[in-house]
Amino acid sequence: MRVLIADEFEQSGRDKLRDLGCEISFQPALKDDALTAAIAEFQPDALVVRSTKVTEAHLAAGALKLVVRAGAGFNTIDVAAASRRGIYVSNCPGKNSIAVAELAFGLILALDRRLADNVASLRAGQWNKKEYSKAAGICGRTLGLIGLGQIGREMIPRACGFGLRVIAWSRSLTPERAAELGVERRPSPVDVAAEADIVSVHLALNGETRGLVGAEFFARLKPGAIFINTARAEVVDQAALSRAVLEKKIRVGLDVFAQEPAGGVGEFADPIVKLDPVYGTHHIGASTEQAQEAIAAEAVRIIQTFRDTGHVPNVVNLARKTPATCALVVRHLDRPGVLAAVLDSVHAAGINVQEMENVIFDGAEAAVARINLETEPSPAMLEELRRANENIVDVTLIRL
Repeated sequence: MRVLIADEFEQSGRDKLRDLGCEISFQPALKDDALTAAIAEFQPDALVVRSTKVTEAHLAAGALKLVVRAGAGFNTIDVAAASRRGIYVSNCPGKNSIAVAELAFGLILALDRRLADNVASLRAGQWNKKEYSKAAGICGRTLGLIGLGQIGREMIPRACGFGLRVIAWSRSLTPERAAELGVERRPSPVDVAAEADIVSVHLALNGETRGLVGAEFFARLKPGAIFINTARAEVVDQAALSRAVLEKKIRVGLDVFAQEPAGGVGEFADPIVKLDPVYGTHHIGASTEQAQEAIAAEAVRIIQTFRDTGHVPNVVNLARKTPATCALVVRHLDRPGVLAAVLDSVHAAGINVQEMENVIFDGAEAAVARINLETEPSPAMLEELRRANENIVDVTLIRL
C-alpha cells in the first residue's frame, strides 16, 4: 500500500507504516500544484495531511482511496468532492484533546496576568511592576464552555483545579449528562455569554456551527470578559468579535484565524491580532509531542485497518441516510451465483441498490442478504425471485 504524507508527521508513525510494509513518500512541504503533481506521480492509495488543504484537483490527480486528516477537524479537505469520487475521508478525533485544553488554559492565564505584555516590556528594557501587578485572578469566577466534545470535557477538570465554576452549552447536553460532568447546563450560547466571566469555544465546524458565536452573543458578554477560541475561526463572527474588543474591551485569546496561511510558514495579515488586548498563537493547539505521537498512532491504525479489512475507522463522509425506501431480505443457501442472480433481477427491473450486506450463519451452509433498494420491486418480481432459484429459502420485503 502506498502512502503519501504531505505534512509534518511523527517519525514513530512513519516507522510503523514501513514496518507494516507500506511504501511511504514523506514530503511535508507539499501544497497546491506541487501536491497535485506528487499525487499524479506517486499514485498513493492513502494521503495523510494535517493543515495542508486538499482540493478536488488533488483528489482527481490519482487513484486515491483514503485521505487521513492527522487531527480532528477536516474543514481543509474537500469532503464533498471526496464523496463524489468514492474516496474515504477519516480523522483522528480526541487525540489532541488534552493539548488543546492545556493551550486554552494557558491563554486564559496569560490574558488575566498579561504575560505577553510583561515579556514585551522587559525585552524593551522597561520595568513596570505598578502596571502589571493589576490582575483580577480567576479563582471563584465562572467559565462558560461552548461545546462539550472531548476537548470541552477536558476543560472541566482543569477548571475545577483552578477553582472555577463551570457552565456549559452543547446541543447534545442533557440535564442528566451535565450533572454527571459536574457542570451547569444553559439553554443557549447567549445564556452562557450573559453569565460567564470567561468563555472558551470548543465546537467542530459544520453548517450548523458556522458563525454561531455572533453579534447577539457578544452583546450579552460582560465588558472585560475573557474570550478564548481554540476551535475554528469560522464558528465566530469575526466582525462582531472585533467590535466587542473595541467597544466592550473583552480580552481575547485565539489559536485560530480567518486568514491563516495554507502552510506552516507564511505571511500573516489578519488585522484582529493588532487589536489590544488580543493574544494569538499560531494554530498550535494540537502541537505537543504527546498529542502528535497519539495522532500518528491513530493515523497508522486507520491505514492498517483499511488495508487489512477494507473498513475505515472514524470515516466522516459516509451517508447517514440513503434514498433507500425498502430492504430486500433474502435467506439463501451459501452457494455460488445466488446473489448474482438476485442482483441481475434487481438490475433488470431498473432498481438502484443503495446498500447491501451478506451475513453467513454458523457452519457456512446458509446466509442472509439484506439489500437496501431505492425503489420497491413489484410483487411479480418478488415471486419470481422465490421460484427462480432452488438455493433461495425465503424472500421478504421490509419498507423503511
